[in-house]
Amino acid sequence: MVPNKRDFSSLSEREILSLAIAAEEEDSQIYAAFAEKLAPTYPATARIFEGMAEEENGHRRRLLDLYTTRFGERLIPIRRENVRGFIARKPLWLSSTYSLEAIRQLVWEMERGAQTFYESAAANAQDAGVRKLLGDLAVEERGHAHTADELEAANLGEDARDAEKTEQDRQFVLTYVQPGLAGLMDGSVSTLAPVFAAAFATGDTTQTFLVGLAAAVGAGISMGITESASDDGKLTGRGSPIKRGLACGVMTTIGGLGHALPYLIPHFHIATTVAIIVVIIELWAIAFIQNRFMSTPFWRAVIQIVVGGGLVFAAGILIGSA
Repeated sequence: MVPNKRDFSSLSEREILSLAIAAEEEDSQIYAAFAEKLAPTYPATARIFEGMAEEENGHRRRLLDLYTTRFGERLIPIRRENVRGFIARKPLWLSSTYSLEAIRQLVWEMERGAQTFYESAAANAQDAGVRKLLGDLAVEERGHAHTADELEAANLGEDARDAEKTEQDRQFVLTYVQPGLAGLMDGSVSTLAPVFAAAFATGDTTQTFLVGLAAAVGAGISMGITESASDDGKLTGRGSPIKRGLACGVMTTIGGLGHALPYLIPHFHIATTVAIIVVIIELWAIAFIQNRFMSTPFWRAVIQIVVGGGLVFAAGILIGSA
């Protein structure tokens, strides 16, 4: 269980409305930031985001009107990060690093998450007026989820559009690709130290492989359970926690096995040379993946993965050689 977080089912109607107001305000700011970023190169798309920002502000005003009628002027200070099952938005300043494709994916995720939130909130509401407004907003957010496709149609040619993600493809990214990439990165980096510590401590390829296998499988189990427990997918729309946990766990194990498999070679020096080459390829590949699929600026990814992974790698060698 995550400390200092509330279960969604435990929230009162006053807390749900306060949460919805804060969420709509934050989403409006994100869309406005996207509009500002895209205005110089994609003015038509920027206008769409300006309209979406205004729509989110309209939702906020409707929610505020209902809230003040029911509960008065004072809002409860509750935000997404205070509720278990919500995924916190990235800071607004990171929007400058998003490609148009990444923005389309994020728009779909935001609106899908808003839709599932309002559907769940409406189902729990007892007050007829509150239930009606939340249900209406769920329907409107469902329509907004198609805005990503409108952005695609407005900015891509026919050939490129055919290759782009459908709604099903975007759900696949949320459920499998994102957890899988996170697992691959964690497994590739976190298992470096135990593998190379064992290699330089024992000089034995069989023992090193067994340590690497144990580290990879253990990391896969841990990451899989963590991902499954992070949220049930009902509020975020990220899909089944079991599917996400399996994707994350399997890819974590694969990432950890990458530099352990060379130690199936019986000759220690050859196996270690191959393993080091694999590590170099792994770290640069992961930096590229972070940049390509997770909107991380390339040189920031290099510092996080290549430099960080290199330090973990060096720590393993130093410990094993001590």
